[in-house]
Amino acid sequence: MEPALRAGIGGGPCSGRRWRYRRIRYGTGHMMERMLEPELMDDPEQALVYSKADFEEENQGFVDRFREYYPDLTQGHVVDLGCGPGDIVIRLACASPNLRITGVDASGPMIDLAEKAVAEKGLADRIQFRRERFQTCIVDPADAVISNSLLHHVPNPLQFWYAAKNLAMPGARVLVMDLLRPGSFDEAQAIVDRYASEEPATLRRDFLNSLLAAFTEDEVASQLAELNLSRLLIDVPDDRHWIVGGRL
Repeated sequence: MEPALRAGIGGGPCSGRRWRYRRIRYGTGHMMERMLEPELMDDPEQALVYSKADFEEENQGFVDRFREYYPDLTQGHVVDLGCGPGDIVIRLACASPNLRITGVDASGPMIDLAEKAVAEKGLADRIQFRRERFQTCIVDPADAVISNSLLHHVPNPLQFWYAAKNLAMPGARVLVMDLLRPGSFDEAQAIVDRYASEEPATLRRDFLNSLLAAFTEDEVASQLAELNLSRLLIDVPDDRHWIVGGRL
């Protein structure tokens, strides 16, 4: 197979920065292998701890980035895969009052928390939730597909990209963000200590496990190439995240 191309470090697809490309080198280096974690967060207590964690900077940053990338999308249908407790969809709905949003998550406790939060905000007329796996979900064609921190839970990542492609109408916008797997266990632990030292032990453990289950930039680029999603570009904005954006 012809080696895939990937975008280098830089701004998002609409940021105005110049994207740099280089070929992926396969089979070099000694990157730590991926360690799978549970696909679903079915424990109500674990889901509650997650929902109460301080992800304001990350979640608001995700929404701000979406609006920066796609300022033309002021109305239409957005699908959030792996919506969790609904914080991102609520923030997006408040920022873009003409969008209709469908959140998809297979975790019952997460959907319960999301529905409660949406009802408290009075947004149930514009936000709906589907309690099912994204692999089998059928919704109205989406003008945009978004996802934050779902992919590292998925054993087969190609299923995720295939679903995103199938749920979207041609030309739909895409914004996907997830964790970036470090090169070693010690590096992963250092990231947890740097960013979550004051968080509860449960959240610190989950953060570490998620870093170990995450994908590298090369792996994500390879996934996109395999499904011929060459119009989507990958960016690494910091030491623990990658972001994919563009149009299908």
